[in-house]
Amino acid sequence: MIQKRIAQWAVMAIAVPLAAAGARRLSHTLEARRGPSGATRLLTKGADLMRPQKAKRRRFF
Repeated sequence: MIQKRIAQWAVMAIAVPLAAAGARRLSHTLEARRGPSGATRLLTKGADLMRPQKAKRRRFF
């Protein structure tokens, strides 16, 4: 039971940020070579969805 939780934590803590960084890097590389396209925008949006670059500020008023 605890091993399953540790494995889930490892995936969320390590694999997801690495996948986001890889998608972002691939997007920048493709965009530099071929220019902006739907695929590069999709990769960037996917990376932002997994792990945003900027922390969103919340306003409570």
